[in-house]
Amino acid sequence: MKKPFWARWLARRIDSALCLLTSFITGVRPKAAQQLDFPSRQTVYYANHNSHGDFVLVWVSLPKQWRMNTRPVAGADYWLGGRIRCFIIEDVFNGLLVDRGGHQNPQQIIDAMSAALQQGESLIIFPEGTRNTRDDTAMLPFKSGLYHLARANPHTAFVPVWLNNINRVLPKGHYLPVPLLCQVNIGQALYWQEHEDKAAFLQRSQQALLALAPHPVNMATAVAETETETAEGEQI
Repeated sequence: MKKPFWARWLARRIDSALCLLTSFITGVRPKAAQQLDFPSRQTVYYANHNSHGDFVLVWVSLPKQWRMNTRPVAGADYWLGGRIRCFIIEDVFNGLLVDRGGHQNPQQIIDAMSAALQQGESLIIFPEGTRNTRDDTAMLPFKSGLYHLARANPHTAFVPVWLNNINRVLPKGHYLPVPLLCQVNIGQALYWQEHEDKAAFLQRSQQALLALAPHPVNMATAVAETETETAEGEQI
């Protein structure tokens, strides 16, 4: 159902204000379209996850015309926890909400994301599944949902996006941002390769993301953690 004019007008104004505020606080600016060598539509941006502000940082870094077709995949348990949050995620960002509590069939989540891609939309996802609050770990193991989404959409570009410092701007449990320069590194697109199994794809996608980190990361440890996680279960 089409939203009323006032809701669409307000959503556009909030979007502009949030983007300006985010750029002012973090120093992150939109990339020019000619700087990006992957499709403007039907692309999956996958990033490391440290804060509720992560998807906003990815959103702001994209060219404005690309953002209009990009939807963050977010947890319904958090974003439906109040009218303001609900309006922001549904009307401002057109988020695709999923149930992280285990009540929704994982295949239904993959199907919903695939349907959005087939309609020409792009997605922002966080394959770690939850925020990484550990200081001694660069990134948590990827959940297997990234693999299942890629296998269901073999012609879709999966673009790694490394976010640096956003956890210090909006730490867990805080609501007011702290002005601090952040960094958004966007990598080369990768695609699921025919006959590529889950462990191989998750290892390759995680390595592509870790390679964008501003400081050296122990690749061997990260890959070993990923293999352990994927052997334990089929979580999204």
